[in-house]
Amino acid sequence: MTLANKLAEERRARLAAERLLGQKQAELQAANRKLGKHALALSEEIHETRAVVRTVRDENARVKSDLNVAQEKIEQAERRLWHSINTIEDGFAVFDSDSKMITANSAWLSAFDELEAVQPGISYFEILQFATEEGLVDVGDATPAAWRKRMLDRWQSPAPEPVVVRLWNDEYIKLIDQRGSGGDVVCLALRITDSVRYEKKLEAARVLAEAANEAKTSFLANMSHEIRTPMNGIVGMADLLIDMDMSEEQQLYADTIKSSGEALLVIINDVLDFSKIEAGKLVLIEEEFDLERCTHELITLMQTNACEKGIDLIVDFDLFVPRCYIGDPGRIRQVLTNLLGNAVKFTEKGHVILRVTGTPSPEGNGTDLHISIEDTGIGIPAEKVRHIFGEFNQVENAHNRKFEGTGLGLAISQRLVELMGGKVWVESDEGQGSTFGFSITLPAVDAFDIETLKTPEGLNTVLVVHSHRINRAILKRQLEAMKLNVRAVESAAVALAMDRTGIDLILTEYTMPKMDGFELTEALFEASDLTPVMVMSPSPSKTVTEPAHKHVATVLSWPLQREGLLSALQDCADRFDPRVVQPETEKAPEPETKPEQASPPVDVLDDIQVEPLPSEAVTALVSFASKRAAPLAVPRQMRVLAADDNKTNRLVFSKMVKALDIDLQFATNGVEAVSLYENFQPDVVFMDISMPEMDGKEATRRIRVAQIRSGRQVPMIAMTAHAMDGDREDILAAGLDVFLTKPLKKDLIVEQITEACPPEARHPHPDVAVGQS
Repeated sequence: MTLANKLAEERRARLAAERLLGQKQAELQAANRKLGKHALALSEEIHETRAVVRTVRDENARVKSDLNVAQEKIEQAERRLWHSINTIEDGFAVFDSDSKMITANSAWLSAFDELEAVQPGISYFEILQFATEEGLVDVGDATPAAWRKRMLDRWQSPAPEPVVVRLWNDEYIKLIDQRGSGGDVVCLALRITDSVRYEKKLEAARVLAEAANEAKTSFLANMSHEIRTPMNGIVGMADLLIDMDMSEEQQLYADTIKSSGEALLVIINDVLDFSKIEAGKLVLIEEEFDLERCTHELITLMQTNACEKGIDLIVDFDLFVPRCYIGDPGRIRQVLTNLLGNAVKFTEKGHVILRVTGTPSPEGNGTDLHISIEDTGIGIPAEKVRHIFGEFNQVENAHNRKFEGTGLGLAISQRLVELMGGKVWVESDEGQGSTFGFSITLPAVDAFDIETLKTPEGLNTVLVVHSHRINRAILKRQLEAMKLNVRAVESAAVALAMDRTGIDLILTEYTMPKMDGFELTEALFEASDLTPVMVMSPSPSKTVTEPAHKHVATVLSWPLQREGLLSALQDCADRFDPRVVQPETEKAPEPETKPEQASPPVDVLDDIQVEPLPSEAVTALVSFASKRAAPLAVPRQMRVLAADDNKTNRLVFSKMVKALDIDLQFATNGVEAVSLYENFQPDVVFMDISMPEMDGKEATRRIRVAQIRSGRQVPMIAMTAHAMDGDREDILAAGLDVFLTKPLKKDLIVEQITEACPPEARHPHPDVAVGQS
């Protein structure tokens, strides 16, 4: 190869190398550019990563700081909680599911007298062993093993019942254990020593209170008995004096003694009733009774006092309310008596109205009765309305009272109504009057039948003559409810002056000013007005002496009762035809009854032809005459035995029955009563209860045994001063038939003797013919 070729080749090689170097440089530059871009991206990424790391580091620092703060707070809260748990007097402990103690406060551990073994990690069973072996608990009558078993059984139950443990130092703790879902148990040991001691004090106080209440009850029973015994003599003798012929002044004294004694008995009964209610021993009796009759009887009893004060007693009994109910008539009557008596007592003028209304109960099991007593009396100040229902409270000041009384009547009435499921209410304006009322629900015996108010045919228009405006309004409303046309006037003069055409019946008041009801009837008869007249009188039996009584269709008892009014209307319709009235012709006066004439003269007898009697008739007459001539067997006297250790009571009893035709013998104690019964064989026995040597109940039992042996039963009547609740049942359970409380009533004694009279004895009333007993 030539040099030129070599040079050319070297030049070509150099050019190729330069080209390759340029190419490599270009690639290197491209690579550098990529590396620069990558380095830039990496630098930016590193920068971002550093920022993130810095942020995370800051966040971690903050979180760590927060965690530290939270931990400090938790530790602080734990310290405070545990400090609080250690501060409280009650014990607190936690056990794990294996019954090992996790922790306990000092109060819980203090019960173990600082025993080092009792600490976290000890088991519950070991704690029970320490408690019994160290004598830390009082196991009572149980053995330590039995006590531990009972406590362990309780601990292992799913829901342990609280238990009270008595410690050796007479302190008490109440263990309350709560098992959690994981098996852990939280145990609370409450110190209840003060509560237990307080309960013991309360129990001791309750025992003392019951003893005091029993003493009070016993005192009231003894007081009732001891007061009623002499009161029997006072009231009984006063009652006997009243029946004697005395001067007007003496009669006043006797009446005063009797009324004062009865007033004292009312006070005793009020105190006893209130004591029964307060002790929760008053029991209501459920029986059938007539409410309408009950209200009218009360009005009749109160009428005398009302008339003496010049006030009117008015009854407004709703015609559409049933008459008969199931309830306690005695207690309802007592409430009505209290309310009605107060109304009369605190009313000086005007009227007292007893209203009875009612509606069917929404439950359909009875009648909602509303009974109110409205008066025009002194009224009650607004601030004292609630005060009057308190015990021993009255409207007037105790040091300046015008009206007497215990102040128990309204309190007793309110309690009785509440016992019957009702409520009492009062509305009053001072100086204007008051309205007391109560509402109760009672089951009616029979549902009200409106057909009972149907009036007889032909009776359409009634003229009412009454001087009292309210009574006229009530009568008008009641008669209109019977579908009658009613015309009402205020006086007899107006009735005579008015046009009475179309009047079918005249209903008039008896006592009216200027002209009473009978005088009105006489005037109508003289005017040839024969319209039937009915007179309303509080005492119908006392009107028979009225000259015009014969012209009256009937005399109705006032206040009117539905049954009596409807019966009278029917009788009037049967006796009188208001369309055709025939005047009665006056009968010729009957000749006066002449005394029995003497036997006619002999010559007159000679003119009488007497036919001979048949032999059979003569024989019969002779036999009859012989029987009549034979002496008749006179029935024996009725035999009465009365046992009473009190001399005054025996005297009162003998005086009460002195008018009776009886053989009376007394026993002064139970032993004498039993002996005398065997020898005397009485027809009836009156037995006192409290007697020396043998009381009346034991004597009754022995007499009843003797009666069973002999087969002869006689009535036995208790006459006792025991009037507390339960006395009646206890006494009757001894074998007595009737329970009479002292003071004894003469009519009740006579009634019992009369009812007990056997057929073979003479009737105890001398005026009753033999054989009518």
